[in-house]
Amino acid sequence: MAQHFLLTAAARTLSLKAVFKMGEDAAYEAFRRMRWPETEGEAVCPSCGCPDTYNITSRRRFKCVACYHQFSVTSGTIFASRKLSFTDLLAAIVIFVNGAKGVSALQVSRDLDVQYKTAFVLSHKLREAMAIEAQGRVLDGVVEVDGAYFGGYVKPANRKNERVDRRTLLAQNGKRQSVVVMRERGGDTLTFVGKSEAVGVALVAANVAPGTVVHADEASHWDKLHARYETFRINHSEAYSANGACTNQAESFFSRLRRAEAGVHHRIAGEYLNAYAGEMAWREDNRRVANGSQAAMVVRSAMVSPVSRKWAGYWQRAA
Repeated sequence: MAQHFLLTAAARTLSLKAVFKMGEDAAYEAFRRMRWPETEGEAVCPSCGCPDTYNITSRRRFKCVACYHQFSVTSGTIFASRKLSFTDLLAAIVIFVNGAKGVSALQVSRDLDVQYKTAFVLSHKLREAMAIEAQGRVLDGVVEVDGAYFGGYVKPANRKNERVDRRTLLAQNGKRQSVVVMRERGGDTLTFVGKSEAVGVALVAANVAPGTVVHADEASHWDKLHARYETFRINHSEAYSANGACTNQAESFFSRLRRAEAGVHHRIAGEYLNAYAGEMAWREDNRRVANGSQAAMVVRSAMVSPVSRKWAGYWQRAA
């Protein structure tokens, strides 16, 4: 029942009420079927791959017949060593995917009645799982590229006569970073973070297939794209779309990221910028997918993601 619910729920039918009505046993079954879809939820040893296991029902653990390795449904995944119940994990995923502009860790902590740090780490684990889908992805067809700057806010001086032009290099604090987006029309989105938008030239060459039609704005660093691709340029000071050139899909991504920054997280910068950019790319790519299917996608990604080395306790970080 649980897995059917996750895979078929349409938009606006997947709610916290429905998740909590499922109960812990149904939520556990859903995670089992997402972890081992080939065997319809029957445990397979992650150590040796043996499909024959003992079910230690009192602890919801399994023991391999061949190598005697003990494991659980979340062993070796991004949810390894979890403390939350399966119902709470599933509820957290539902809360996460239902936020069109993202969800703050503070809201997750209040909704689930957990510590802020718990919600913060869990949210970043979900972002890490989402990023699995983009690994090794190469874009083709028609691709729009653009860049935008985030972070490095410089507070203006109190007195007017002491204020400086904060756009100049001397007024910067060195913390500003550029998010470069490559968006395939009708397809996927890739994001990268660098010190400047100019790094996007090399990133396009590495992640966009030869023969692709590329659309970019009039920034001078994009001139190098003409040597590799058929390139269309748009001058935004004159028009948003002209002579077949347009980067509106890339701008749409930045619109979502800006709204997440202004209305949800209030600050997206530093070492976490890449994770938030990847999350918004995932939301843009799956914006027309029913939220029940979105939740299923996140659970599947989490079940195939290895143990997080960044978002783990100090004793888990060793490779």
